[in-house]
Amino acid sequence: MSFSLEKIIRENVKGLKPYSSARDEYVSDGSAMVFLDANENPFENGVNRYPDPQQRSLKAVLADQKGVATENILLGNGSDEVLDLLFRAFCEPKEDNVITLPPTYGMYKVLAATNAINNREFVLNDNFQPDVKALLKGVDANSKLLFICSPNNPTGNSISDEKIKYLLEHFNGLVVVDEAYIDFSPNESWTSRLADFPNLVVTQTLSKAYGMAGIRLGVCIASSEIIKVLNKIKPPYNVNGLTQLKALERVLATKKVREEVAKILHERGKLRLALAEFSFVDTIYPTDANFILVKVDDANKRYKQLLGRGVVIRNRSTQALCKNTLRFTVGTPEENKKLIAVLKEISNE
Repeated sequence: MSFSLEKIIRENVKGLKPYSSARDEYVSDGSAMVFLDANENPFENGVNRYPDPQQRSLKAVLADQKGVATENILLGNGSDEVLDLLFRAFCEPKEDNVITLPPTYGMYKVLAATNAINNREFVLNDNFQPDVKALLKGVDANSKLLFICSPNNPTGNSISDEKIKYLLEHFNGLVVVDEAYIDFSPNESWTSRLADFPNLVVTQTLSKAYGMAGIRLGVCIASSEIIKVLNKIKPPYNVNGLTQLKALERVLATKKVREEVAKILHERGKLRLALAEFSFVDTIYPTDANFILVKVDDANKRYKQLLGRGVVIRNRSTQALCKNTLRFTVGTPEENKKLIAVLKEISNE
């Protein structure tokens, strides 16, 4: 495969001159400055100034932790903004198509429809792995993005490294590996392979392992050339100052994050053993994420029973290959005990 980034960039984006904000034009050297450039309210209250549009301090820490350069990172208002930017930069509305692998994260399909892009779905096999040969037969010159969620949501399993590598080598568009749950997996992140694959894009998030779903921060890691394209079209202040501040505090708290991940993995193991004791549980699927997908006798019934007792889970029965499945997020020890107690109640009805 001879991948060419230039060939897949939308023509209007190629010639686009990005908006240059006031803070894009100034980088502090540490000296005191008088800011009269951005029509801000001058009275200090902690948030009266525009945030750094390039999130330099936060990117520097993330780049060091992930073993990449800051030029390889784009931050967004949640991963959903990052994914939307990929559509807007590389997919021509009503002409191009993207590839998704159901059952998978539902926003890929939503974003395709929002951007008037055809979504070609190739359902995973019974082991929740892609049929790469069939997939590649179904693509064409207008297939611009291929989304691979690994570990996959809602199934929890990781997609085979060999299959992802094969697709990177043979798909002539961008292969987007969504690693929202990578911190719960024993597998190495694909960020370590950026130099090997010019068409590789990795997305991550601070919503899961870092416990910061409320601040909405998504991470895109790719070649500097791809990041430059996305920077051309991103809103100038897409990551607000409070998000940058809280994210920086959290990513520096590496010991605490690791401890929380370890607790979640320990609870995940306990929860798997407990779920296996219930007669209405048919299958507990392998997982590399912070949740467990379980096949039960009657998902709609069990979902309603749990909800009626104050336990909210996710019924995934409408997804491909997921008939009668429930997805349980691993909670705190106390929350998991409540879940097991409620499951015992409904099993005795």
